[in-house]
Amino acid sequence: MTDIEPVLVPDLKKRLTRRWFYLELWLTARLLPLLIIGRNLESTLEFADGNGTAPYRDIAPGTIASAALRVTRRPWLMRNRRCFRQGLLGYRFLKKAGYEPALHFGIAPGSLDAPLVNAHCWVVLDDQPLISDIMDDMVEIHVHGTANAKAR
Repeated sequence: MTDIEPVLVPDLKKRLTRRWFYLELWLTARLLPLLIIGRNLESTLEFADGNGTAPYRDIAPGTIASAALRVTRRPWLMRNRRCFRQGLLGYRFLKKAGYEPALHFGIAPGSLDAPLVNAHCWVVLDDQPLISDIMDDMVEIHVHGTANAKAR
């Protein structure tokens, strides 16, 4: 049983890592409302930063972005904050893959007098929007993470 070809072991590890990534992303997406309830923005962004480990280094940024968008398609909670959920998840899992993304926040100035402020967030990597993008009527008000988000 020790005649396993050396190529198969790294391939198995890569497949298991990818499956673990999808499972963790799915669970985090489902539990996100409970994980951030009662937190202020600063504490929520600390949660998004993760613990500094990068177990998903072999996963490409495009894969992470599309998986984050897919897993947030039908939210159980936080239905009116889709971009926030996508941004937090995308940012968190890009960090867990060893990238240095930036999470941008913007508001529509015309909505400041309205009962509800129109806000938006998006994730940028290598100076390119990866998850969502700034909307036409938005003004950027905050950037969390690397200002010039560069890949590893």
